[in-house]
Amino acid sequence: MAIRRTKGKEVRKAQNQPATRNEFTMYKKHGQHLLKNPMIISSIVEKAEIKSTDTVLEIGPGTGNLTVRLLEQAKKVIAVEVDPRMVAELQKRISASEHKSKLQVLVGDVLKIDLPYFDLVVANIPYMISSPLTFKLLCHRPIFRSAILMYQREFALRLCANPGDELYCRLSVNTQLLAKVTHVLKVGKNNFRPPPKVESSVVRIKPHNPPPPVNFVEWDGLVRLCFNRKNKTLAAIFKSNSVIELLTTNYKTLCSLKGQELLSDTEIKEKVMAVLSENNFSDKRSNKMDLDDFLKLLVCFNKEDLHFA
Repeated sequence: MAIRRTKGKEVRKAQNQPATRNEFTMYKKHGQHLLKNPMIISSIVEKAEIKSTDTVLEIGPGTGNLTVRLLEQAKKVIAVEVDPRMVAELQKRISASEHKSKLQVLVGDVLKIDLPYFDLVVANIPYMISSPLTFKLLCHRPIFRSAILMYQREFALRLCANPGDELYCRLSVNTQLLAKVTHVLKVGKNNFRPPPKVESSVVRIKPHNPPPPVNFVEWDGLVRLCFNRKNKTLAAIFKSNSVIELLTTNYKTLCSLKGQELLSDTEIKEKVMAVLSENNFSDKRSNKMDLDDFLKLLVCFNKEDLHFA
């Protein structure tokens, strides 16, 4: 019995030891799933269309399976990694490479650090930060040329969705305002270690340069309202007390700043309904409206000093 207890302790002790490189423990909090299939990695690098003069940003390089291939093609690779264990593994792996001088490692949370200049983004990103990371990249200046990013399949399809599609949503509209988005490649679960619970896809994002002359905060305010109930008509959405209250507050604030005469709450509601009816938006539904529709709607409201931010 004493021997069994000793063995049990040894087993428990072994389980608590740091994993070797081939048995690396992945942290769920960091969304770590290493892309292991060299064919998929080669395809991603090919789709990225890397020039020898490019600086490439990689987010979440892990142990460097993709990084090694990027270093072969690019002038410089900037790898952002939050996990110090992964940083150590990456640096150990690259230390013997002829391209090691091309690699710059930034240790930290990509959402919290200031990113330097880069031409391209090529990355298998942690899926839990997909939305904030996408918009951080799209807001980065100077504008980068293109991004090849691995996402959870459903999120990727939302990015690419068109009006009328089941997955068409606020994310689709906001992303497509700022960039051209195309689906590039489907990637199955078994191409990762450990396999995630979801299927994945690679997406190409090409930011519009120059960006559209739109106040994005106000644009997002309008789009958020419209997609809260995307299957309802705009007339039904804009009749709601919460929407009228928002527009009324913003309208009265603007009138006060301009020294204009204030309208009553009833008059403002009538003004909102008039904007919709006079511009043929009353019966439209958000899930069928394209970018031009939303842009026109925003302009129509703004002409009447009705704002969403």
